[in-house]
Amino acid sequence: MKPRITVMTLGVDDLERSLAFYRDGLGLPTQGIIGKEFEHGAVVFFDLQPGLKLALWSRADIAHDTHLSRTPHSPTELTIGHNVGSKEEVEEVMEQASRAGARIIKPPAETFWGGYSGYFQDPDDHLWEVVWNPDLLPE
Repeated sequence: MKPRITVMTLGVDDLERSLAFYRDGLGLPTQGIIGKEFEHGAVVFFDLQPGLKLALWSRADIAHDTHLSRTPHSPTELTIGHNVGSKEEVEEVMEQASRAGARIIKPPAETFWGGYSGYFQDPDDHLWEVVWNPDLLPE
């Protein structure tokens, strides 16, 4: 398998609420909810960087599409890393997330490996790490 991941889809309980968090709170660009004309098709896409999108789709619709039963979720199953260019930017993004309604799980702090990071949860408990890694600076 060649690494060609182009979309990361997060299951959400309330599409409108999650849209508002990511669009209005975090400032991610989107066309809003599309696909409402299809049963189980309402979805939101955000452009993250060239070749990568973040999608929000109802957990119930994901269960329907995959033929899996909905199960309780755990925030520790996956973290999404948002790499930034400085410690100050970690602080800024964490403050923005907090103002948007995110739950701060771990305030920004020095890491054991020489970086600086903090964690927040979105309205559906997805765990985001905002991180400055001196060895993996964004372009």
